[in-house]
Amino acid sequence: MTTATRPPTAAGGLPIAPKPVPRRFHQAAWDEPIILELSVPGARGVLPPATEPGIKALVGDPAAALPAGIGRERPPALPELSQVHVLRHYDRLSQETLGADLNIDVGQGTCTMKYSPKVNDQLIRSPKLADTHPAQDPATVQGTLEILWRLERMLAEISGMARVSLQPASGSAAIWANVAMIRAWHESRGEGFDGPGGGRNEVVTTIFSHPSNAAAAKVAGYRVITLYPDADGYPDLGALRAAVSERTAALLITNPEDTGIFNPRIEDFVRVVHEAGGLCAYDQANANGILGITRARDAGFDLCHFNIHKTFSTPHACGGPGAGAVGVAPDLVPFLPTPTIERADDGTFRLDDDHPRSIGKVRPWHGNTPNLVRAYAWIMALGAAGLREVAEIAVLNNNYLLAKVLEARGVSAPYATGRRRIEQVRYSWEALHRDTDVTTEDIAARVVDFGTHYWTSHHPYVVPEPMTLEPTESYSRADLDEYAAILAEVAREAYEDRDHLLSAPHRSTIHRIDHAPLDDPSTWAITWRAYRRKHAGG
Repeated sequence: MTTATRPPTAAGGLPIAPKPVPRRFHQAAWDEPIILELSVPGARGVLPPATEPGIKALVGDPAAALPAGIGRERPPALPELSQVHVLRHYDRLSQETLGADLNIDVGQGTCTMKYSPKVNDQLIRSPKLADTHPAQDPATVQGTLEILWRLERMLAEISGMARVSLQPASGSAAIWANVAMIRAWHESRGEGFDGPGGGRNEVVTTIFSHPSNAAAAKVAGYRVITLYPDADGYPDLGALRAAVSERTAALLITNPEDTGIFNPRIEDFVRVVHEAGGLCAYDQANANGILGITRARDAGFDLCHFNIHKTFSTPHACGGPGAGAVGVAPDLVPFLPTPTIERADDGTFRLDDDHPRSIGKVRPWHGNTPNLVRAYAWIMALGAAGLREVAEIAVLNNNYLLAKVLEARGVSAPYATGRRRIEQVRYSWEALHRDTDVTTEDIAARVVDFGTHYWTSHHPYVVPEPMTLEPTESYSRADLDEYAAILAEVAREAYEDRDHLLSAPHRSTIHRIDHAPLDDPSTWAITWRAYRRKHAGG
């Protein structure tokens, strides 16, 4: 660890105290039980008011109208705690976690973690949104419908598409919606799975596109063909030409891919698939580096999707609640999920289910409205010029971090050697592993001792001993310097103090996980009571 200090912070130009880089850190460790284990019979945090005299006679007994068998034989075994013990429990748990408000989370590669303005949280807590119900008459939620309608049109402009749906609950759900629309499109033309020779039953993707593309296509019944990169890291155009045929339904591709490399020949890929009669869907989950610079429709794509909880600065919140959006070219508008939000000539908004060729709903109701309102506010605050500036700063941050990380011993950035990347980089610790036998998982376990974390990559590890970093526009030069210093220190330990690294973490609540039980269904227990029955004999 270096003895360099951060810039002076006290009056008079002197530092308050020496601050090493990387900074000192120790996670709070409460060894907190789960809330069900803290339960004390009879403890109460709230005493619900008694029913007013005569109210039951006035409104009747709602339980009497329920079908037989719905009612419980005994009350649910909910935890019983006082208010102060509930408060302590969740405050302690919050101190045992890391998150965007606490640490430099550039290590959540491909997730596009960025600062979410707190003023937007105030907006979604307004009773005008928080206290509404999705089944309300549309006439009573005109403001919410207008925001969603306007957000659809903003995303249509950003992507170049004709129409957008905000119904998907996440990026993966948006990919599924695109696959469903692709299937419906070909079926409408008599080229579904029942067509000649099995119809259009194949989908092409790339190994560095998001795995949800292959997964959604497989779930929908397609045979998936995966393209691998050439020596420079680009998807192989020759391999695409060999893969397409009269059975090709679509190309599902991320660009830039999860290596951070942008495919400059993307229009050629689209043309090859179109000439074979297939459709092309642009996975723009990682759009943070291309906002205002390039658009899906301009490259000829028929469909695209966004992860609202990535590019448009709404919280991930431990993997959810996500929000997705799908955009389509004019010919595919009839297949969008329903209901659609329509504006009448008098300026009012309604929900329209009258779309006979629609794929129907891809989730209940109208989308993750709180996150969609956050995204609308973020876009409105930035404007068109601000969105482009987001992309420019994200790319600048990424390439600055690339240069700093490559100063560490034992790390490389495979493919496109010496070239700039877009919004992220998939690095490799292959040389460090060869020299020291330390793995990327070992490094991940040690990094948390510095109050941050990082992500390796999707399996399978095509890049050996991978590490994927994505700084976004939210982080300062000092943040990036600090993160690079952490990696450099861990790399130094791998070569000079290997045992200390391999016994990490030392200052965190996390521990090393034995993955073997995760692959054994006989050990799984998805609830506390199931765990007690299966493993504790309770």
